[in-house]
Amino acid sequence: MPETTGKTKATGATTTDAPRLTRKGEQTRERIVSAAANLIFERGVAGTSIEDVKEAAGVSSSQLYHYFGDKQALIHAVIAHQSDAVIASQEPLLGKLDSLDALRAWRDQAVAIERQLQCKGGCPIGALAGELAEVDAEARADIAAGFARWESAIGEGIRAMHDRGELPDEVDPDRLALALLAAHQGGLVLTQVRRDPAPLEAALDEMIAHVAELLDQA
Repeated sequence: MPETTGKTKATGATTTDAPRLTRKGEQTRERIVSAAANLIFERGVAGTSIEDVKEAAGVSSSQLYHYFGDKQALIHAVIAHQSDAVIASQEPLLGKLDSLDALRAWRDQAVAIERQLQCKGGCPIGALAGELAEVDAEARADIAAGFARWESAIGEGIRAMHDRGELPDEVDPDRLALALLAAHQGGLVLTQVRRDPAPLEAALDEMIAHVAELLDQA
């Protein structure tokens, strides 16, 4: 039986909302998405089939297609899942990058994660971008939104330093946050290829050193 509850609620003459999921339904859907996310991180989108996801999640075809009309719909859910997971994995540091000590702790955390993963897989969001950005416009937009959330979280701390007068007036906090994220992503790509965290360390160290120089100029 479909794991939904309640009636659809009319919002206009021809439009209705989708049925709400029961707790069991939410758990089943999350199990499917989580299984798909893990497989895609390991094998890529092209290397992950619906049959693989069904087996990993322990669900039937009817259950999977109840929540996701096709593989593309499931991929979009995976993008959202990975965006949430990446940001959550960096908390509480990510939301408080308003000092050199905080930036260095964030850098250390990023490097530690790569050491734990043996520098395999790269960034879960970045890996999806590499596969989907040029072939799925909707997926690219979803990935961009995930990166924008990450950039905004970094920017909160940079803006706080700027608002306190610790950075020169001419510094654009949003551009600096974008540069930090770009350094992180570029470092991760080379770290994955080389199986060595040195590129990530170098990229973030240089960006943090730049921030230190800006602080000295204020």
